[in-house]
Amino acid sequence: MAWLERHWQHTTLVGLLFYPLSIVYRVVVALRRLLYRIGVFPAARLPVPVIIVGNITVGGTGKTPVVLWLANFLQERGRRPGIVSRGYRGIKTAPTAVAAASDPVMCGDEPVLLAQRSGVPVWIGADRAAAATALLAANPQCDIIISDDGLQHYRLARDAEIAVIDGARGLGNGHFLPAGPLREPAERLADVDAIVVNISQSAAVALQANAPATFAMVLQSRGFHNLLNPQHTAAPEHFQSRQVHAVAGIGNPQHFFAQLQRLGLMFTAHSFPDHHAFRPTDLAFPGADFVIMTEKDAVKCRSFATELYWALRVDAEIDPVFGELVLAKLGK
Repeated sequence: MAWLERHWQHTTLVGLLFYPLSIVYRVVVALRRLLYRIGVFPAARLPVPVIIVGNITVGGTGKTPVVLWLANFLQERGRRPGIVSRGYRGIKTAPTAVAAASDPVMCGDEPVLLAQRSGVPVWIGADRAAAATALLAANPQCDIIISDDGLQHYRLARDAEIAVIDGARGLGNGHFLPAGPLREPAERLADVDAIVVNISQSAAVALQANAPATFAMVLQSRGFHNLLNPQHTAAPEHFQSRQVHAVAGIGNPQHFFAQLQRLGLMFTAHSFPDHHAFRPTDLAFPGADFVIMTEKDAVKCRSFATELYWALRVDAEIDPVFGELVLAKLGK
């Protein structure tokens, strides 16, 4: 898939070869959404409001930081949110509670990171409606559900939709899978309640004139944490004049590498596929003084971590007006 992603930013011969398949994909997507809208396929309505945080493209856009920001914002406003996720690449498909110490092989890397960082109940399941129902049964105090991804999971009825866009890649070449990165048409953005643009890398994102409220998100560094001893923290200066290797198995590794460069680090970059299942051999760099990775990758490396492994913690910064808009949409 990685080789194909290189063609999704422009219209290329490879993309054109897949264009007939993208037409079929677009028809199927439109038909499926129509069947949900007219009630042929029923959507499950929960007893509490549901916020969907998703995207209309394939690949990482920064949804997880937005989910964490929303969970923190809602808690500060006295709400008690819970989070549901597909648990992508995890073995478990039935509704399952995720804890900070859960195995990412079983539950997926992003849900484990959410459990570690959010301080709220996190459940996974292929059927997000069933996962949310199980979460509420186990945690009756929860009064809002946040769905990490799931913009196209129409089986779960929603009260607010947030679309997250990668500011560097935008909507790519504007074509549907597999000729481009789109899972839904660009016009779908007109139906969401807010758009969050990850501007960790500067780029112009073309949106429709009737696009809803749009907010910028910046991922701010909160320091480095040692994987073997999480209480051991360090500033960027700790890694100066040393042999540093940086690894990233996320949707857009360049986001991470650019952030390290802005912090003044010199390093050798190693990109891996999104959700890569790291093994010790992947991080065996002769002569390395430090190996730095994302928090999402750290979740999968803690079981075999050495004192050389460090993770960069980041937090989303978004205008609080965004959170107030979401609450207003929920009628609260």
